[in-house]
Amino acid sequence: MSTLTRAELRQVEDANASGRRVVVFVHGLWLLASSWDRWRAEFERAGYATVAPGWPDDPPDVATARADPSVFAGKKVGRVTEHHLEAIGRLRERPAVVGHSFGGLIAQRLAGLGASRATVAIDPAPFRGVLPLPLSSLRSAAPVLGNPANARRAVTLTFEQFRYGWAGALSEQEARALYEEFHVAAPGAPLFQAATANVNPFTEAAVDVRNPERGPLLLVSGERDTTVPWALTRAAHARQRRNPGVTEVVELPGRGHSLTIDSGWREVAGTALGFLTEHFPALPAPGGPGGPGERADDGRDGRDGLAQPAPSGA
Repeated sequence: MSTLTRAELRQVEDANASGRRVVVFVHGLWLLASSWDRWRAEFERAGYATVAPGWPDDPPDVATARADPSVFAGKKVGRVTEHHLEAIGRLRERPAVVGHSFGGLIAQRLAGLGASRATVAIDPAPFRGVLPLPLSSLRSAAPVLGNPANARRAVTLTFEQFRYGWAGALSEQEARALYEEFHVAAPGAPLFQAATANVNPFTEAAVDVRNPERGPLLLVSGERDTTVPWALTRAAHARQRRNPGVTEVVELPGRGHSLTIDSGWREVAGTALGFLTEHFPALPAPGGPGGPGERADDGRDGRDGLAQPAPSGA
């Protein structure tokens, strides 16, 4: 039985009908799929079709989500991965995948399963084998991990908790605006899965980093991210470099965990687009000269697989 909603099925059908290459977006905790709306428009202008599934049983909008936060309770990494695998399996060809936070972990899981042609993981949650335990990450996760009962619950952050974990690089005014526009409750279970991944050999928070079908991968880190700081992304990069495919990492100066939704989102989208244009280019428009598939500079400097950020607004 399908877990996809009518709206998600319609996105898949529209993507298949477009004849374009597809990019699938995966959101993380405390957001909904609508947080990708501006990214989807940007990528579609660049010549891609886009699909942004929610997590299973996600409410359709922020107002509905806030009216009944309990709907988020109990969702785990494996179930969310399966939901996105179903969407990908209905596409006419393998897509690229872009994910943020726990969506970045799930994007890497999808890549490790050979479901993605190219992948961008932005401030990705850690998987089994990523060993650092930064104090800022522990503080960011404390509202969930501080109570074991939260493994079965949905958790809503206070503004102060959101400000520390997500929006510490922003003004208070912008942080409050993002909190009001985007923040919803999230299941506590994935955080417990990530926290115990290195002591649980059967954890769902695991990634196959060696699969030769993984494809090119870009890891993106915000320099001022307290939830997934550079140490975690760099450790994920070290694990992913075991793969024969292209593996790159970039740190974006001055950016926090909110980097996909705040006022600087275009810089991050431009970085992701530059990487995909190189490794999974959009096809020329049917019947038109040129088209959007021309090679773009991805800013790589050729040192240690490190990429440089694309210009803001790219």
